[in-house]
Amino acid sequence: MKFMIFVPPGGYFAERWSKGSFMPPLGIIYIGTILKNSGIDVELVPAELLNLSWKEIARKIETDKPDILGATSTTENRFQAFKLLKLAKKVNPRVWTVFGGPHASMAAKDTLEHIKEIDIVVRNEGEITSVEIVKALEDGDSYYNLRKVLGISFRDEDGAVIENPRRPYIKPLDLIPIPDRKLIGFREYNFRMDIPGKGKVPALNLMTSRGCPFNCNFCATPVNWGRTVRMHSLERVTQEIELGMKDYGIKAVWFYDDTFDANRKRLEKLCDTFIERKYDINWYAEVRVDILTKPLLEKMVKSGLYYLSFGVEAGSERVRKEIIRKNVDIEQVRNAIKWAREFGITPNPFFIFSHPTETWKEAQETIKLIEEFSPYSDISVSILHIYPGTDLEKTARELRILPEKFTWTKKRDPRIITLPAAQGDVPLLKHLLSWSQISELIFRWNLAQKKVSIWKKAIAAIKNIRSWKDIPRYIIMLFVYLKLKIKKALGWI
Repeated sequence: MKFMIFVPPGGYFAERWSKGSFMPPLGIIYIGTILKNSGIDVELVPAELLNLSWKEIARKIETDKPDILGATSTTENRFQAFKLLKLAKKVNPRVWTVFGGPHASMAAKDTLEHIKEIDIVVRNEGEITSVEIVKALEDGDSYYNLRKVLGISFRDEDGAVIENPRRPYIKPLDLIPIPDRKLIGFREYNFRMDIPGKGKVPALNLMTSRGCPFNCNFCATPVNWGRTVRMHSLERVTQEIELGMKDYGIKAVWFYDDTFDANRKRLEKLCDTFIERKYDINWYAEVRVDILTKPLLEKMVKSGLYYLSFGVEAGSERVRKEIIRKNVDIEQVRNAIKWAREFGITPNPFFIFSHPTETWKEAQETIKLIEEFSPYSDISVSILHIYPGTDLEKTARELRILPEKFTWTKKRDPRIITLPAAQGDVPLLKHLLSWSQISELIFRWNLAQKKVSIWKKAIAAIKNIRSWKDIPRYIIMLFVYLKLKIKKALGWI
């Protein structure tokens, strides 16, 4: 059987990587590699990279006649994946359609109940599951065989949604082979990282672990990957990096682990290896500041680290520890930023606006930290996204922020708030703060950082207006922005 897997065109993440440099999609490269190694005819189609129109996608499906067609998706890009799978069924009603990726893992039943064109949803890790799906469909009695495949949900011959038991996580992680990046046309992605003093250099995105031991209320990682961190051996990690150097001349690595310093001793050994082997690379990672130490950070910098990201999320200790469940102290954040400055690298703290029960007074603590750190940090912010399967989704439903009968498959639901151009097509949590207050937080960050063109975002936002209810929100944002600009010009802020 021929298995064709698409990265759908367009959407929020395609826009983020629209300047001639894309980050290759690791998830489907892993799956494609396993399928290929199992002797299965597989083709990965990065539609966003190839700039394929919907007509061209339809023509390709019609011409190549895959037996199984898959699409991967985050929650931000789910509607592009839905559109592609519907198109596949229209072109060839006999093709088996498979939906995978982070959103699929968290909203399998909701997807199958509302989108009849999707036959199978892969939940969580898809490598072994994908191979078993092919074998099940090859063996004749497809629906019977599918019932034996762990980690999938599917619609049976009568249209009923069947949810098979969860697949155990893959252990040890080295059972997953090094991803064959040639399957996706890695060179064409032209993935680059901008390194101070070196400019934009060829880069590799790489995961050395799966899982996160922590339990932030908004995060899907513990559900998708588990709270036990499974790690590749250091030999496997260095082998993959050295292969990237040899095959693609990479000079930088983007480590895509959720918590890169989850195991301090392992990280120290990895840094020692980079130093001993004299790797001529720079690298980026996300860490927890409550694990980080100054000696460890110094070793990380010596081994090539140039940019360090970490979550702070909220200025209020109550919100941070009781609501988000992030046991991080602000003094630990200040230390991380101070050490980063000492070692000559860029700290990148993350903040989120509008948490459940967060008051305006507590939100002010967040913006004060942002303004304190802005002169010597590259600060990232977002309005709180609601993702399926998370504890935050349960809270949002209890608070009726996600209304009764809400489905993740309906694109235009006027009862929820989204900002597709700026935040992706994901419901935003607005609880105690007013929209005017949330807007002020965003624009005060923008004024402190001076790195985002508000007018470009405004044009994109206008293009994404979905209902008359959206217009008052954008008018409020405009008035708040103009008010802050006037205050800044007068020296009042």
